[in-house]
Amino acid sequence: MRLLVWGLGYVGSVSAACLSRLGHEVIGVEPNSKKVAAINSGGCAILEPGLDKLIKQAVDEGRLKAVEDGRELLDWADASIICVGTPSGADGGLSLGFLRKVAADIGQGLRSSNSYHLILLRSTVFPGTTRNVLLPLLEEESGKVAGVDFGLVTNPEFLRESSAITDFYDPPFTIIGESEPRAGALGEAIYEGLTSKVYRISIEEAEVLKMVCNAFHALKVGFANEIGRLCDAVGLGGHRVMELLCADTKLNISPAYLKPGFAFGGSCLPKDLRSLTFNARRSGVELPILEAIIPSNRLQIEAARIKIHELGARSVAVLGLSFKPGTDDLRESPVITLIRDLWQDGVDVLVHDPDVWPDKMLGSNREYLERQLPQINRILRPLISDALAGSEVVIVTQKRPEFIRALRGVNGRPVLDLVRVADDMAGHGMSAYRGMSC
Repeated sequence: MRLLVWGLGYVGSVSAACLSRLGHEVIGVEPNSKKVAAINSGGCAILEPGLDKLIKQAVDEGRLKAVEDGRELLDWADASIICVGTPSGADGGLSLGFLRKVAADIGQGLRSSNSYHLILLRSTVFPGTTRNVLLPLLEEESGKVAGVDFGLVTNPEFLRESSAITDFYDPPFTIIGESEPRAGALGEAIYEGLTSKVYRISIEEAEVLKMVCNAFHALKVGFANEIGRLCDAVGLGGHRVMELLCADTKLNISPAYLKPGFAFGGSCLPKDLRSLTFNARRSGVELPILEAIIPSNRLQIEAARIKIHELGARSVAVLGLSFKPGTDDLRESPVITLIRDLWQDGVDVLVHDPDVWPDKMLGSNREYLERQLPQINRILRPLISDALAGSEVVIVTQKRPEFIRALRGVNGRPVLDLVRVADDMAGHGMSAYRGMSC
């Protein structure tokens, strides 16, 4: 393909050089004359291992050059790849000045173009930017219509400094956030030759994914450093502890628990978090990331409560009381907290859990239940049908076959799906309110 790469900073220079090596004809567009001269002389103003050699080879072979103004080249090119910076503003938001300028230039160039043109956004932006900022600017400046005369793709990059070339050719995945299938297909074709899996998703999902990935990387660094500080304070080796944590690829370094849903509970997670943070404070060590986990967990319960009120429900059925199926351990079950909050709000609640029988429970578990939900014997129902009878909304907190079967007969009532049972309900007409599960 013939490609215009707008912006020859770090991402743009690496992308232009690597795309030319894939066989594309690439012209970089950059208002800085020194950067343009560097590229055209077979060099680069960016320090990145192997980049100078890659650029020189592409320039020598006639597959790469640079210009200061690309507006006259839109009719020549099949696609424009936007790689301009979106630096942080004073308030923490992203500054979109460079993006707006490039969008205007591309739009002006498209005015005289008679062919379909693809625009890929590699720059990092907050969800909604492509559709609400970039698209209107392009249409206004070009007089063209998105989806007819041009297509939009959000194509975030995952390039690490000092290993960017390797990352380009061997990425974890290729993300194509498409405005329409034609645009997505063309965007995917640009990366033919790479072996990474391609995900074609919505524009907004692609926009947020880059930010979420970076936030997760920052979280991992911060978490490891907090564990290191804690271990140092009690005379342990933080590196060894984290090495062993990473050795567990079943639960720790895995997709386990990384699914949006309801709050955690049970006898272990809350207790051990409190113990770690309490003893850290006694040792004079601050662990703000770990300290924030339980308050964040409580907000997830509050979010479920708010969603119930948004539905205007005055009576709800709750399927599942313990924090997970197969146990009657109710200690710190977030479902109990949610039920108590709804009850105090004046919402009538009926509950069914096949594992919970108060008359058979003994010791602290029964005492906890009676202390937290003194009305349990009034609201607990032995049959699912009794719990569902008369309810305006159904809350599902456990993924059980009998719950899924029962939900097929809820007759269009909203379902607050906290565990993604809707994945197993495809084709059965369940109207799930999916806010907690996304």
